[in-house]
Amino acid sequence: MPTIDELLTTAVRESASDVYLKAGGYPVLRVHGDMQSARGWPRLTPDDTAKIAAAIMNERHKERFKHEAEVDLSYHISGVGRFRCNIHRQRGTVGMVFRIITSNIKTVEELNLPAVIKEIATERRGMILVTGSTGAGKSTTLASMIEQINTTRTAHIITIEDPIEFAYKDKKSFVIQREVDSDTLSFKSALRGALRQNPDVIMVGEMRDVETVETALMAAAAGTLVLSSLHTLDSTETIQRIVAMFPSPQQQGIRMMLASVIKAIISVRLVRTNDGHGRVPAVEILRTSSLIRECIIQPDRTNSIRDLIAKGRDVGMQTFDQALLDQYTKGVVNLEDALMFATIPDDFMLLVKGLQVAKAGQVIGAPEAASAVAAEGISRL
Repeated sequence: MPTIDELLTTAVRESASDVYLKAGGYPVLRVHGDMQSARGWPRLTPDDTAKIAAAIMNERHKERFKHEAEVDLSYHISGVGRFRCNIHRQRGTVGMVFRIITSNIKTVEELNLPAVIKEIATERRGMILVTGSTGAGKSTTLASMIEQINTTRTAHIITIEDPIEFAYKDKKSFVIQREVDSDTLSFKSALRGALRQNPDVIMVGEMRDVETVETALMAAAAGTLVLSSLHTLDSTETIQRIVAMFPSPQQQGIRMMLASVIKAIISVRLVRTNDGHGRVPAVEILRTSSLIRECIIQPDRTNSIRDLIAKGRDVGMQTFDQALLDQYTKGVVNLEDALMFATIPDDFMLLVKGLQVAKAGQVIGAPEAASAVAAEGISRL
């Protein structure tokens, strides 16, 4: 049987994003979002997966896995790349998921992200959140922003990660990277320690608990730029999720603190390209304004945030549906995939039809009617 290093090397060569292993099944690669069995590998036995896991865990990982039945770690193959691995138990056996981490930190342009993200990264204080589902590109988006800061300004940057994914080399900035378990006990303890190190920028890989969120908010309020990620789908859900983490008596105070420190929420979804050979990010971008802050503070107005984002394109804001419409009209994604990722598919389809009527109107000389249909779609978006 080939070795795990050979499998991961094959995965990198085939541009896979993830590798899945479980007892009783063939190794599976995720390539451009699609799942496919790894060629040349037999079905894995419980003994196979247990041996692979044991070979890549150190004693600390093994102890944690013994007590918690899962553990996250980083794995490196010289000349090939780095991998983030989650080892877990399933049906009484050991399973693993490897996320492939590209060795080079890509720029905003290379990731096909909106250019306004470079402007957002110039903020000097407050909080910037990157959100999305697993595998949506949160880590690479955060890394591109940290690297931009590293190359454009003198700053003391502290990253707190589980595990470390990208290795930063000091450029204009001085970068300290701390890994949970290896360098610190937890996100919250590392974050508290970071506040005593006079940082300009703190990147928290993920805010998983109330204490981490509260400390991050306090750091942002004190004048540090804090970047982090959450497993939420869009800006509205992000605000609601953070508030809901706290007991009811604290929630209004948290809303007010969020409104004062949030600079931007960047939410990412990866959509298959029209040619089927890759994926492109569809990105919702919220930037704070007085109206956005009012909607964060007032619970009954939080659901109005999406409408304000849609009207803020002049300052770089956009909804998912606006981003998807741009990509569809450029032929980057097809209609089926755009509808799959649209926030409100019916409204998205109305806007598409409005544009189709607009094009027809230009041909037959009825621009007024076409514009009216398109305007209706935009108002509903």
